[in-house]
Amino acid sequence: MVSIEFDHAFVDFTVYNADARSLKKRLIRVATGGQIGSNDQGRVIVRALEDLSLQLKDGDRVGLIGHNGAGKSTLLRLISGVYEPSSGRAEITGDVASLIDISLGIDPEGTGRENIFLRGGLLGLSRREILNQIDSIIEFSELGDFVDMPLRTYSTGMQLRLAFAVSTIVRPEILLMDEWLSVGDEGFQERAEARLVELVRSTNILVIASHSRDLLSSVCNRLIWLEHGRVKMDGAPNEVAQLYFGS
Repeated sequence: MVSIEFDHAFVDFTVYNADARSLKKRLIRVATGGQIGSNDQGRVIVRALEDLSLQLKDGDRVGLIGHNGAGKSTLLRLISGVYEPSSGRAEITGDVASLIDISLGIDPEGTGRENIFLRGGLLGLSRREILNQIDSIIEFSELGDFVDMPLRTYSTGMQLRLAFAVSTIVRPEILLMDEWLSVGDEGFQERAEARLVELVRSTNILVIASHSRDLLSSVCNRLIWLEHGRVKMDGAPNEVAQLYFGS
């Protein structure tokens, strides 16, 4: 059974070799969310998530809302395994894939074909799995003969089409997103939208951070409102959105 469970989980970041007072002033200027303190050794601690206890089950489509710095990205990284709790428990059951940075691992000196293998490998796909999908990736990205040219010769739109085509061939049990992806020109956007909808429908659990009320209302069956690293509200989208966004 696919599930995500946190039990009194905290995520703290220790900042070494820094003067506490001057660092605190700088952090306050750039971050509105994390709470700043110190540990027993006097080192500066930024608390990104505090006392997180929640359960996500098969079928959940969860939207994360909150101001910049509230802890949304930290929570996504905690689910993906990039971070581990400083204390408390995190138990993730199921394969996880992230569409937070679809260009991660892309090499501008490599050809499009080489980058398909690089990006696919980072997504956990075997060489055989990539070979089975490579023709459909090339076709979907609309690169044609450019697939054997160095990526540095591509336009930004071509690079994004390739990254999107590779990143969306996976069918994970748990899908993480930071905003809804929109890439390419109008014609490609329609195809990309359809593919993204198909991917979301096929996943067991979706967790997406977004500032779009319309998107969250149409996609999610649950909203979690984070504030200063804590869960302020967790409930039905219409109820949480009403309080967060207003009328």
